[in-house]
Amino acid sequence: MSETLKQRKSRQKRPKTSRTPILAVLAFTGIVCLLALGSAAIKKYSPSKERIDLDSYYHLQAEDDMALILDHKILEETAKYWDGCVYLDYQTVRQHLNQRFYWDSNENILRYTTDSDVISVNVGENTYQVGKKNKNEDFVIVKADGEAVYLALEFVQKYTNLDFVLHENPNRVQITASWGEVPKAVLKKNTQIRVKGGIKSPIVADVKKSNSVTVLDKGENWSRVCTEDGMVGYLKNKRLGAEKMETLSRNFEEPEFEHLLKEDTVSLGWHQVTSPEANERIDEVLQSTKGLNVISPTWFYLNDNEGNIFSLASREYVKYCHKHKVDVWALVSNLENLEVDTTHVLTHTSTRDYLTNQIIAAAIEYNLDGINLDFEALSGDVGDAYIQFIRELSIKCENNDLVLSVDNYVPSPYTAFYNRKEQAVFADYVIIMAYDEHNSASEDIGSVSSIGFVKKGVTDTLEEVPAEQTILGMPFYSRVWELTLKDEGAKEGEPDPENDLPYTFTCIEEGMQTVENRYMENGAQAVWSEADGQYVAEYENGGKTYKIWIENEASLEEKLKVMKEHQLAGAAYWKLGFERQPAWDTIIKYVN
Repeated sequence: MSETLKQRKSRQKRPKTSRTPILAVLAFTGIVCLLALGSAAIKKYSPSKERIDLDSYYHLQAEDDMALILDHKILEETAKYWDGCVYLDYQTVRQHLNQRFYWDSNENILRYTTDSDVISVNVGENTYQVGKKNKNEDFVIVKADGEAVYLALEFVQKYTNLDFVLHENPNRVQITASWGEVPKAVLKKNTQIRVKGGIKSPIVADVKKSNSVTVLDKGENWSRVCTEDGMVGYLKNKRLGAEKMETLSRNFEEPEFEHLLKEDTVSLGWHQVTSPEANERIDEVLQSTKGLNVISPTWFYLNDNEGNIFSLASREYVKYCHKHKVDVWALVSNLENLEVDTTHVLTHTSTRDYLTNQIIAAAIEYNLDGINLDFEALSGDVGDAYIQFIRELSIKCENNDLVLSVDNYVPSPYTAFYNRKEQAVFADYVIIMAYDEHNSASEDIGSVSSIGFVKKGVTDTLEEVPAEQTILGMPFYSRVWELTLKDEGAKEGEPDPENDLPYTFTCIEEGMQTVENRYMENGAQAVWSEADGQYVAEYENGGKTYKIWIENEASLEEKLKVMKEHQLAGAAYWKLGFERQPAWDTIIKYVN
């Protein structure tokens, strides 16, 4: 019995002895797990110490690259640091700083036009011309590197309200070109700014307590900021002190552009002159008008690729107009000689200058009061050169007391390169050619100048041009549309696979009285169209249909009301000889 009892006691002790290592293992495992979880948590919630490659962050590739920080924002474009000077690509200057610089890639000449002078710089030189005077800089102003052209930032600054500071590591130039109030905040403690909002985002730079930053974009927990030395990134909002608005300013004398404007409402008639004999009828032309105070004879046109102009000008014509208190703004066109390459003339500084000088010489010779520039059918690639032409011509017009007016299509995406806003800075008047809404090249027939077309043309132009410089051009002519049905299927309204219109059409232009005689002789009745702001007539003759949106004193008055409503500078009419007397009775009510 006693042996059995010992054995039983032994069996009772063995389980107690075997449980101890198991518990130890479990405890150790638990500790390891806790440490692992703690380590993971620390890793998850600890800020990253990774630093961004600053050359990549600031788009630096070549050794002479400099990052561009413009108004606290990093640009994709970079600058160059050559011979102790910062150089910016020409297109970068135009896009971000000053669009008034113009580069002639054909003759390697840089131009800049102020309110009083034309500045010229040849590539690779530190000498430049202001008008006819030579000036010098201590650096090369324009450098060419292959096809790229670079302007010295210090030279750009002479004509642009900007300031800049250079920094290292990475090499960068910080430019301020926008002035006014910006939100600033002082840091509460030392911290870092990061590429993005979040502690795992790479570090851009360390910033110290009491440093000031510009707050660019305030988020819920993180804000995008720019340091005083142009480092841009994100930091926690709790590191920012209270925001305060700080005013950035710089002493810079902006150019003041003045304009030679008439005191009275402009009432301008275009007089189409195609021969010297037409000048001799000026007495008849003026005597048939009322309230006309400006006449624009179509005297000059671009005649070759050297910049020469053809002239039909007459001193006697001008004398007669002045005697009757009518100013003469002679028209200069690019449409008559189809062999001339307008793009070539405008994009070469030498020919553009020669054209400008020819125009001014003719204006002086014939004692003109102004120039009416009518360059049409231009392509977008000549837009910058065309605007430069207007700038340069305006300076010479101003120096000779000549009014410069420029004819323009109604605004559209296709004519945006005409840059009416910049035109208005230099030219005295911008004339809206609010006609040719439909012409022989249109997809369908319609009005020459419906009231909706006119109103939109005016409101869109006024987004770029002050009202006191805007003249509304309106037509004295109508288009007579001749419609011919295509086939029997078309008569029943079946679509043509190439053209949905069931007819083909042609058109001719006719004056007010001729149009009225036409539709009345054919037994048609003119019906007023409220939508078009004019009468419409339709008739059939010889198996064909004729339709006319009629321009007369009634439609003219609707357009003159638009002129008056928007307090425009005046009205212009194409063309003298197409009107009839009642039209002048209407005009004088609005321009007198």
